[in-house]
Amino acid sequence: MLQQGTVLLVDDEIMVRKATEQWLRLSGFEVISCSAAEAALVQLQPGFAGVLVTDVRMPGMDGMALMQEALARVPGMPVVLVTGHGDIDMATQAMREGAYDFIEKPFVPERLVATVQRACDKRRLMLENDRLQHNLASQSGIDARLIGLSPAIARLKQEILLLASIDTNVIIYGETGTGKELVAQCLHEFSNRRSHHFVPVNCGAIPESLIESELFGHEAGAFTGAMKKRIGKFEYADGGTFFFDEIESMPPHLQIKLLRTLQEGVIERLGGNSPIAVNLRVVAASKADLRVEEGFREDLYYRLNVSQLHIPALRDRADDIPLLFEYYVERCAAQHERDPRRITDLERRTLLSYSWPGNVRELKNIALRFALDARVQLAGLLFPAITPMQASRPVNSSSGVQQAGSGANGHLSTQPLGVQVGVFEADVIRQSLQRHGGSIKAVMDELDLPRRTLNQKMTRYGINRSDYVQGGCED
Repeated sequence: MLQQGTVLLVDDEIMVRKATEQWLRLSGFEVISCSAAEAALVQLQPGFAGVLVTDVRMPGMDGMALMQEALARVPGMPVVLVTGHGDIDMATQAMREGAYDFIEKPFVPERLVATVQRACDKRRLMLENDRLQHNLASQSGIDARLIGLSPAIARLKQEILLLASIDTNVIIYGETGTGKELVAQCLHEFSNRRSHHFVPVNCGAIPESLIESELFGHEAGAFTGAMKKRIGKFEYADGGTFFFDEIESMPPHLQIKLLRTLQEGVIERLGGNSPIAVNLRVVAASKADLRVEEGFREDLYYRLNVSQLHIPALRDRADDIPLLFEYYVERCAAQHERDPRRITDLERRTLLSYSWPGNVRELKNIALRFALDARVQLAGLLFPAITPMQASRPVNSSSGVQQAGSGANGHLSTQPLGVQVGVFEADVIRQSLQRHGGSIKAVMDELDLPRRTLNQKMTRYGINRSDYVQGGCED
């Protein structure tokens, strides 16, 4: 059976403790059973990865005192209190002081298991966040520049460090937003040219009438408006690294002059006659394959293509998506002196379900908006609004097949991705409402959603709580 998590169970009544332990073990939990609070504290060392389930009324140290000591030793650990009927006011106060939830005796095993499962899921998410933050804090060198732990990004880091030590020209290939300029900067920063300038130029951003003067400079009087001599970017980069972004956009006549510069290591300013020696490493970046790009000179391609780097798209390094997102959220929050927002397990799955066509640049922008406005929801940032009619289409969660109102093939995949996600999200909310008899509080706990967010989603998808309410249900 799949391990669901670790539970530290404390109850002085042996029969109750044994029965509870059995229920939890049969449900897949690892259980550490103690008859007294003092024995439980021995287990609660810093970094304890489980949750605490404790009775309130016990001889010696009671459950309330145990909870306070446990949270002091293991901050943030979920604590579930098991209370008698007369302890409800006490348990409510305990939740204000940090308890995760409470269960009133007598309880049914299913209620206990569901509560403990949610507590373990929350604990697992907290530990994962802590691990990610520790990894970020401990990084140095290239790990601090290129954030990510996936195999794809690990290989890229190794290739960068290798090429940084070899003074050759490099072509970097990658989709828009993957970080081609950042990779070029790393090639410079970890090379023996790092004490000189790194000079980036976007070939598609400078008007064709100005780009030659920008690169090569000009002498006074070289053209109308050239009142004095100007040093070009090639001279400024002497001894360092020159980075051409979108080099496929370079005008043909300029490609010829660049080829001469690479071949002979000299330039001439516009209006000048004296060759000027420059010592450059050229790094070029492109979205397109320069071998087949129309209008790009073959001889220049081979001059540049001494080495290549291929940057993976964000969708090909999915393991890094939550780490990158939290990194940018934390950095933005720190810059604006705000508390960083923590993502839930559901939001983590939402991040992973998105295709990220804009790659890291898009993720950074989404993280900025998420960090600065607590009102916005991640799903709303990533996917277009889903209409109640679309959200009302029932989904078979095991197969992903739309049961009604589907396309010609009857599959949900015939719909746009945003619609698919909205249908799935609405279905998850409806199923949770069904399981809990319309209890908003139980749905909030299970899906880890604030009440306002849940209300907004139910309104968006046309979900009515009254359709699921059973007799005696309370919120």
